[in-house]
Amino acid sequence: KFGILEKLNAGEVLVGDGGMTHALEKRGYVKAGPYTPECTVEYPEAVRQLHREFVRAGADVIQAFTFSMDDDMGSSEAKHGAIKINQAACDLAKSVAQEGGVFFAGSVCQTASLYSQGAGKEIVTKKFREQIQIFIQNDVDLIIAEFFANVEEAEWAVEVMKSTGKPTAVTLCIGPDGDSCDVPPGECAVRLARAGTESQL
Repeated sequence: KFGILEKLNAGEVLVGDGGMTHALEKRGYVKAGPYTPECTVEYPEAVRQLHREFVRAGADVIQAFTFSMDDDMGSSEAKHGAIKINQAACDLAKSVAQEGGVFFAGSVCQTASLYSQGAGKEIVTKKFREQIQIFIQNDVDLIIAEFFANVEEAEWAVEVMKSTGKPTAVTLCIGPDGDSCDVPPGECAVRLARAGTESQL
């Protein structure tokens, strides 16, 4: 099959999934508050079924359910540890992606207190490199920087993601006034394009 970039460059519109955490919370599989994805280990068939529902609804890209599963964000809340949970998430998403003939993505999350408390670029990018390893090992089709509140941290994530040679995308959680440091949305878009990401949402 053609890769993601070939499809985008040909003018195709690709639809992604989203909202795994809240969908599984409503079904009783994710605990509100921590929102950690230990259900990939405890209730794998529930996660697999939701992936399949996204594919049947028309998603071209499905993400491994690893949101918040970083040492500084979720693993202190999760019962099984980040490595086991993230590998289970990759196994589930990859198998459904292959079954449905769609793309398989991994997502990098913002570094919680590290960036917001003033950790420098070297420390933050080291954390991103650690997050990305599981996705490289599982040969994802795309790496997404997911739900970032600050464009500078997103730029740092893109720099690390680009070093893998994989296609990249970024999603921001910002409002009309811009990111958490009041960088306007338009400037955020320009900065991320200059950083080299192929897709922004």
